[in-house]
Amino acid sequence: MKKGIYWGLGLMIIFLWSFTSKVSTDLSNIQDPSIEDIVKSYKKAVTEWPKPNIDKGVKWSEFAPIKSDSAYFTEQDKPNVILGKMLFFDPKLSKSNQISCSTCHDPEMGWQDRRRVALGNDHLLGNRNTISLYNIAERTSFFWDGRAKTLEEQASGPLGAHHEMAMDVKTLPTKIQNIKGYNSLFKNAYGTEKVTYDKIVKAIAYFQKTIKSQPSRFDKFIEGKYSSLTDEEIYGMHIFRTKARCMNCHSGKYLTDESFHNIGLAYYKRKYEDLGLYNITKKTEDAGKFKTPQLRDLTLTQPWMHNGLFDSLEGVVNMYNSGMHQLDPNAEKKLADPLHPSTDPLLQKLNLNKEEVKALVSFLESLSGTKYKMRRPEFPVE
Repeated sequence: MKKGIYWGLGLMIIFLWSFTSKVSTDLSNIQDPSIEDIVKSYKKAVTEWPKPNIDKGVKWSEFAPIKSDSAYFTEQDKPNVILGKMLFFDPKLSKSNQISCSTCHDPEMGWQDRRRVALGNDHLLGNRNTISLYNIAERTSFFWDGRAKTLEEQASGPLGAHHEMAMDVKTLPTKIQNIKGYNSLFKNAYGTEKVTYDKIVKAIAYFQKTIKSQPSRFDKFIEGKYSSLTDEEIYGMHIFRTKARCMNCHSGKYLTDESFHNIGLAYYKRKYEDLGLYNITKKTEDAGKFKTPQLRDLTLTQPWMHNGLFDSLEGVVNMYNSGMHQLDPNAEKKLADPLHPSTDPLLQKLNLNKEEVKALVSFLESLSGTKYKMRRPEFPVE
C-alpha cells in the first residue's frame, strides 16, 4: 500500500516538475521576465519562440535561415552568367566608356557605393541612395519606388539614364558587336554572335541573380547553434520582434515585406523632398512611400534610407524610436493639401531605453555574414 502511495507521489512530483520547466521558458507565463528568461525562451526551435508583436491585418512570415550557396561556382561557370558578369563590369556600356554597373554596385562595398546618393555620368548626382544587390533575385519589385517589375527592367534603367550611364541604348548593341572579344561570349550564351539589347539586359540579370548573402551568425542560431549569438544580441532580437515592432515590415528570410511605407522621410516642401511611390502611381495615398529594404548584410551596405542620410545604426533606431509622426498634417491641413504625406500608422513611439537600443543595434549587426568579395573579370577590350 505504502509503495503505491510513494509511486503515486513520485509520479506527481515528476509531472509537476516537467510542467514547471515548460512554464519557466514560456514568457507569457512570467509576469516580469528577466533578460535571462528572454534569452532562454529563444534557445529552442523557432516554432517555440515567443510570438512577435504584429498589428492586425499585417501579413508577415517567421524568420528563416539562408543556406550557403552550394551551386555558386557552378552558376558562375554558366555561359549566360559569364557574359552577364563581363557586361556588368565593363564601362564600355556607358556613353563615356568610364562607368559600369559596378561603379555604383561595387562588390568591394557590399554591391553598393557607400555614397549618400549615386554619382554618374559627368559627375551628376542622382536623387537616391544606391540599393545593394544582395539577394536581388528574391525581390518582387525594384528601385526605391518599385518602378521596375523585373530584373531586366532594373538592369535597363541605369544604362540610358542621363545622370547614370547615359548610353544611347539603340546604338549599344552595335557598339558591343564591334568588340570582337564579345562574339564568342554571345555565341556561348545564346547560340549566336548576334548582339541585341534584350540579350544584353537579360545577361546582366542572369549574373545579378547569383549575388547572394552568405549565412551569418543569426542563421546559425536559427539552425540550433545557440552559442552563435550573444545574450545581448538575442535580447535585441526579442526587442526587434516585440517592443520595437520591426516585424510589421521586416520579417521572413530576408527581413522585408516587399511592400512600401511612408516612414516620415518625404521632406515635403523642404530640401531633399522625395515623394517616392507617388511619382510612379500618382495616388496621393502613396506620397512618401518607399520600398522596405531587406536587412541582410546590413553593416556592409551603409549609408541607409532612400536618401542615404543615415550612416549610424543607432541613429536609425533612435529615429524609429521617436515614432516619426511629428510632421503629419492635421485633418484641416490634409484637406487643403491632399498630397501632404502622412507617416504610416505602423510606426509608433517605441519608448526604448538605452539598453534596449544598444541590444537592438547589436542584433542588427549580427545579420551580416558575407565575407567573399568578387574579383573583377578581365572583360573584352577590343
